[in-house]
Amino acid sequence: MENSLADRLAVLGHPQRLAVFRLLIRRYPDQVAAGDIATALDLRPSTLSSYLAALLQAGLIEQTRESTWLRYSINVQDVRKTFDALFLDCCRGRPQLCSPLAFTPKQSPANMTDSKFNVLFICTGNSARSIFAESILRAHAGDRFNAYSAGTRPYSVLNDVALEVLRSKGHDVSPLRAKNLDQFRGPDAPQFDFVFTVCDQAANEDCPAWEGQPISAHWGMPDPVKAGGTDAQKSLAFQQAYGILKNRIAAFSALPLRELDRISLQRAIDDIARTPETAK
Repeated sequence: MENSLADRLAVLGHPQRLAVFRLLIRRYPDQVAAGDIATALDLRPSTLSSYLAALLQAGLIEQTRESTWLRYSINVQDVRKTFDALFLDCCRGRPQLCSPLAFTPKQSPANMTDSKFNVLFICTGNSARSIFAESILRAHAGDRFNAYSAGTRPYSVLNDVALEVLRSKGHDVSPLRAKNLDQFRGPDAPQFDFVFTVCDQAANEDCPAWEGQPISAHWGMPDPVKAGGTDAQKSLAFQQAYGILKNRIAAFSALPLRELDRISLQRAIDDIARTPETAK
């Protein structure tokens, strides 16, 4: 494992190869098309191809073919072995030296007993999918969760069709407003226990790590705002997005959050994005 570890660290020592690796980590469990990676990182296809080849050879990512498209995802098993080797060998298994979990937040899913869990849903515009998620969680389990949403764009407005869908489902839309992600950073911001990206573009962005190391996951889905066709077809896209998020949030809120360790909880939350009824 020593030579393999050295090879993998050498591959990740290149800033742009590391950027590709980090993007695929953020998009997990998605399988991402090479063209989407190139667009997100502003890379030439030939340059990206060489980076992907190096990451594949090191065993850090996997490649699958879908029709004429090549898609890439993290090789979870081998990545875990790499981090385990660093922890067990280089750190001699001392969590106080190497494990980020040694620096636990004041409140975390593992030790919270009385307070509500703080959950943030992130999208690019904070105009449809993220406000759907915020509203659904607040209505479905507001006694156990504080739900928030934000966008990565500097400015945005709530989508009128999204608001109409929420009203038709009986949601109170008066608390909703388009918010930028920067409003949830800083000493006065809530400390989040869970952070979900609900659109691919937001997950592609390399944002700073959150304080307190919340559990995070990517629940990407098509943007209903970009749906084409007739008015009925566009409306259906919003209804489908709402339904996907409702299913995911029902599964999430049903998890025994206070009983699961962090690793088991992360795995369960990642699995929610893979279930057939929520597949993209």
